[in-house]
Amino acid sequence: MNSLMKLLASLLLIIFSSLLFGDIDVVESSNQNHRFSGRNKLFVFGDSYVDTGNTKTTDKGAWEFPYGITYPGKPSGRFSDGHISTDFLAQLLRIKLPVTYKEKDDVDKTRLQYGMSFAYGGTGVFDTKVKYPNMTGQINLFEKLLGNVYSPSDLSSSVALVSVAGNDYITFVLAHLDDPLGLLFGLKSFIEKVVNQIEVDLRRIRTLGVKKIAIPSLTPLAYTPVLANLPESIKGIVQDNVKYHNDLLQKSVAKLNNESNDIDSAFTIIDYYNTFLTVFNNTGGIPGILTFKTPFIACYKIDLNDIKNSTLCDDPKSAFFWDPIHPTQEGWKSVYKVLRNNITTALLPKA
Repeated sequence: MNSLMKLLASLLLIIFSSLLFGDIDVVESSNQNHRFSGRNKLFVFGDSYVDTGNTKTTDKGAWEFPYGITYPGKPSGRFSDGHISTDFLAQLLRIKLPVTYKEKDDVDKTRLQYGMSFAYGGTGVFDTKVKYPNMTGQINLFEKLLGNVYSPSDLSSSVALVSVAGNDYITFVLAHLDDPLGLLFGLKSFIEKVVNQIEVDLRRIRTLGVKKIAIPSLTPLAYTPVLANLPESIKGIVQDNVKYHNDLLQKSVAKLNNESNDIDSAFTIIDYYNTFLTVFNNTGGIPGILTFKTPFIACYKIDLNDIKNSTLCDDPKSAFFWDPIHPTQEGWKSVYKVLRNNITTALLPKA
């Protein structure tokens, strides 16, 4: 029994440690009419799934080749070969990509009008090993800009994207490596704690003036390359915990919408869980979406023991996953093609 618990702890560590490291065609031209949609600012909070370049350039990972090989042709701080979730959401909303918090003082001030990203790869709802503000701290950074950079009228047509991809859970796992039973029986209550804090954070963002707030569900982690070939029993444990997180998140969002008393729901869940599965299972029946023949194999296979032995596939466009857990640009593009109608219905103003 003890050896089984240690195995589970090690697997969970592998899963969540990887998080640390339609024609929906993203165009960053300033000639686009980004205000046509009625939403003109995007504020982003969270982790590597939405970070477009806030991490330090001296850090490994997103600032090293071959990250960014598809776009912009060199590392840009995105945890992928190219565009990621934030890019595609901004395109759907017809909002120019928001500036990163890191570069806010070094860009033309007109860039600030499209919003800002506070997201940083490796962060969580609570503190992680990353020395950067957690979700609460990121919201604090946002609040300090209100009344100075952004006014209440600026926020009246804004959207927030809030990503929680699982970095809190690696912190929990690391703290319980010598206590596998504590890990097994404490994870459920910790998931409840994480989702409760997410609810607090979402409510606060709304109180600060953001009118529409979107938060993705956890993805089906058992289908990621790092876990795809493991026994079904182990993957089942992972999926059960992912579903528990998502079920609690659904209840929290419903509660928040009941509190808001708005005709249109202020809070919405971007259903990554079922959308990822839809893309994985596509055999050609979804127009405009590629069929990924081997969706659970990463394009960039990372050798953690010797990075020089890592291998790169011939065509990132043929792969859904870029590395052990982050999608490729083509993977994200497919996901947002499936999500297009639901997102625009939920986040854009009614005609």
